[in-house]
Amino acid sequence: MRSPCGGAGSAWLGFRQMGYTEDYDIAVAAMRSPLSQTPEARNLIRYATLAANSHNSQPWQFNIVRDGIEIRPDLGRRLAAVDPDNHHLFASLGCAAENLSIAAGARGLVGAVSFDPEQDGVVRIAFGKGQSASTELFDAITKRQSTRGDYDGRPISVTDLQLLRSTAGAVQGVDLVLITERPRIERVRDLIVAGNTAQMADLAFMRELKAWLRFTPRQALKTGDGLFSRTSGAPVVPAWLGPLAIDMLFSTAAENNKYARQIASSAGIAVFVAEKDDPEHWVLAGRACQRFALQATALGMKHTFINQPVEVATLRQTLARLVGMPGRRPDIVMRFGYGPALPFSARRPAAAVEG
Repeated sequence: MRSPCGGAGSAWLGFRQMGYTEDYDIAVAAMRSPLSQTPEARNLIRYATLAANSHNSQPWQFNIVRDGIEIRPDLGRRLAAVDPDNHHLFASLGCAAENLSIAAGARGLVGAVSFDPEQDGVVRIAFGKGQSASTELFDAITKRQSTRGDYDGRPISVTDLQLLRSTAGAVQGVDLVLITERPRIERVRDLIVAGNTAQMADLAFMRELKAWLRFTPRQALKTGDGLFSRTSGAPVVPAWLGPLAIDMLFSTAAENNKYARQIASSAGIAVFVAEKDDPEHWVLAGRACQRFALQATALGMKHTFINQPVEVATLRQTLARLVGMPGRRPDIVMRFGYGPALPFSARRPAAAVEG
């Protein structure tokens, strides 16, 4: 979700120029530095942590084991209000696993991904000798970002849409529906607006969201997580002012108008629907989503999540019918298109996420 403090006013724009912003950029660049030709496991984990995840909560813990790496859910970082059944949490593990597998493959260690439901949903990446077939997804890992801004409305070519579909389709057990027709995009938009309206009326949801907002580079660097206002194009403001600005300026109507405008600027919407509604398939949905996001990045596109219709349970079946899959649970909704880059979000260092 885009940081909601964009209306705080230009009086604080000078705050951007303070040294803290430079320190933030240096730290973020270090997290995205190139992977050596013979990386240690910790550097593979660093690449895994650049994966997509809800609220930038980074709900994962990595354990280095013989011949591989395990990813375990970090339930201390679960989002109880927006994600009560841990669906997004397990999808985030899938995103991280796909990053790790791709990075390992680019360095001669083909990473086979598996899921163990008997051990609290552990995702395992087992290393074997061999090189991955393509490097473009690997090269996109450090460039990918969830870009929560306006796009330029340009359409995507049929060839590139087919490539996006086939790249995500390499993960079995997940269906991808690409929506590029304006009438259907507008129907999804209406669900986004309905879901956003419901969430903003939910006090628990709003409390949780506010807890993950970061208003200054110092805040974002200290925690290494959360939704930093600068990454969505909003001004940097003092930490004490941010919560007040939200209470005064953050409105349902303004947010709904923003989502409608941003969706109108997008080339299309991607909906991921796993074959089954269980943690193993939520992980698969995350893997397919991450591959889609990396391929989009490699093609020069931007993307971000608009998951309200899957987060608000009463809207899921309406979305499922819209994409031609009644009775199934949609997992992830993304908009994509061409647009400018925004600053990258922070990540915790590998040492902080190792078990």
